[in-house]
Amino acid sequence: MDDELSFWGWGYADRFPDDDERRELKSQVETLLGFPERALMDPPTIDDVTIPESRLTVPESLSGIVSTDTVDRVRHTYGRGYRDIVRGFHGEFDAAPDAVAEPETEGEIEDVLAWATAERVAVVPYGGGTSVVGGVECDPRGDGAAYSGVVSLSVRALDSVLEVDETSRTALIQAGATGPELNDQLAEYDLQLRHYPQSYEFSTLGGWIVTRAGGHFATRYTHIDDFVESVRMVTPSGSFETRRLPASGAGPDPNRLVLGSEGALGVVTEAWMRVQPRPPYRARASVKFREFDAAVAATRDIVQARLSPANCRLLDRNEAMLNEVAMDGSHVLVLGFESVDHPVDDALSRAIEITETHGGTVDDAPSSEGPHLSDEGDEGRDGTEGDWRSAFFEGPYKFDALVSMGVIVDTFETAVTWDQFPTLHAEIQSQVMDEMEDVCGAGFLSTRFTHVYPDGPAPYYTLLAPADVGRELEQWRDIKQVASDVIEEYGGTITHHHAVGRLHRDHYADESPAAFRRVLESAKSSLDPAGVMNPGVLLDADATGGER
Repeated sequence: MDDELSFWGWGYADRFPDDDERRELKSQVETLLGFPERALMDPPTIDDVTIPESRLTVPESLSGIVSTDTVDRVRHTYGRGYRDIVRGFHGEFDAAPDAVAEPETEGEIEDVLAWATAERVAVVPYGGGTSVVGGVECDPRGDGAAYSGVVSLSVRALDSVLEVDETSRTALIQAGATGPELNDQLAEYDLQLRHYPQSYEFSTLGGWIVTRAGGHFATRYTHIDDFVESVRMVTPSGSFETRRLPASGAGPDPNRLVLGSEGALGVVTEAWMRVQPRPPYRARASVKFREFDAAVAATRDIVQARLSPANCRLLDRNEAMLNEVAMDGSHVLVLGFESVDHPVDDALSRAIEITETHGGTVDDAPSSEGPHLSDEGDEGRDGTEGDWRSAFFEGPYKFDALVSMGVIVDTFETAVTWDQFPTLHAEIQSQVMDEMEDVCGAGFLSTRFTHVYPDGPAPYYTLLAPADVGRELEQWRDIKQVASDVIEEYGGTITHHHAVGRLHRDHYADESPAAFRRVLESAKSSLDPAGVMNPGVLLDADATGGER
């Protein structure tokens, strides 16, 4: 399958938009957004890529699972953030790791970590490679400069569902399984792990756990945290495994040390996960609003009423237009309810009543599904929700196409309390738009709520701006800095579900208590005394290669 994946961009190489599709997108950018004329650039071929020689000599005992092959190293260089895609598109792979390890067993992972510790080789755990925050890149000339080399350690061979406890509705799943792989195996038991991040096709369970990924549900089960029962991680100091328990009040939760650890402590190999049947009962509707503030108030009232919709995504008019959900200037609230036990039409009706008190109008007639329907309900949906879902998963391919015509296209997200959201949102709209106009001459910004909580929303922003080819990253950094600074100043978190990585490291340091960071440093010193595990994520790498 790796041969089918793009080495520089998102997903499958043959799904990169063709020239006709790119010309149509180019026309939309120039006419709808008012950007200056863009030129179409041809994507690179892997044969054109050159990388530095590997600094590592792989021991004979690991030669069967550790490669210094150029193609392997290129394919494990970057994640899939804007900065990664721009560098990949222009064939810039100087940050390639020195080697790629592809162990097939936990024992082989232990062997790689032992070698890396002894030889001071930085180890970067790698799942699906979909990080957008620099989580899988340890540049041998940057964070990895103090090491004898950098090895990217792929867990993709560990991709099996090992055991299913149908009574408890839990499953033991290896960390390298992608969303489709693990759900295909769970289907034998009529079960699913209903966690659908945008990277669902390509990202892995282990990646979801160590980045605290956000998924399908807009309320209640919003993060992968909610599905983890226990987890096993291999560290340079030995294995770290938590007990299978539905809940515990016995001190701080050890699972929480692994969740969000981003490979800085060890390599997650497997986890017991809470699974469920496909919900046979569903009801959904979309509601339009003329005023954004009214749509926000309606969304807040719905979540504070504890109706717990599975989908409660508010798209502002720009987001609705960008995804071709509504072209009439409306803000759109996409609602969906589901249950494994009973019809949910009443919950949807009550949510609609709430929206109507805020001036909302139902766009399409509400629809519901009963237990007679097949699992196709997950894939084929009509109306606004189906349009949104399709745009959601196809969006990254469009982003690649925009990069190929010199358009800066990026996203940033946060979470903030309801009382602070209006000011934060206004400042983002004002300051980020001003910065795009200053550095690029124009810009476009859209907003959606990906998740909502009783005490606040998780707003997610998409920005587009015309770039000067060759200066894209300089312009992007200026815009990204402003967005991050505004989020910090006005009470938001630097990331709700994209993780910290290297990109958000400085703002994370400002957000997290200094005492907690010292505790995290102590945990790392205990589990990874040589400091070889993914140096530079979460914590700054010091001159010796350890963490400070």
